[in-house]
Amino acid sequence: MKFIREAQSLVTVRHIEQGMIKVGNEEITENVILFRDSIQRAWQPGKLQELVEDDLATLIEQRPEIIIFGSGWKPCLPPRALVFALARRGIGFESMDTPAACRTFNILVSEDRDVAAALILDL
Repeated sequence: MKFIREAQSLVTVRHIEQGMIKVGNEEITENVILFRDSIQRAWQPGKLQELVEDDLATLIEQRPEIIIFGSGWKPCLPPRALVFALARRGIGFESMDTPAACRTFNILVSEDRDVAAALILDL
């Protein structure tokens, strides 16, 4: 029997600290959206408690199975209306602090899940 290691996503969070994450060999110091195979830099959402679908338009267009939202270094509950709007589109939405969101993103990507992460780094 021959074992073959499948190629993993190039988008993997390797390190995180307040104000910076390292994705692969690239250091990112701004809010960012991660997909399994790409990075969208300079994402500027509105206030966390007032997030609406338009703030996540790029994510919604990609139709991921689940969106992981990293709210900074303190957990923050998303608006219920947003969660329900995404659920109506068949997209799961989980909110947690950014370090937990990075870990969760890495796990789901390693399981070959269709996941995206919207990460707040500048709070």
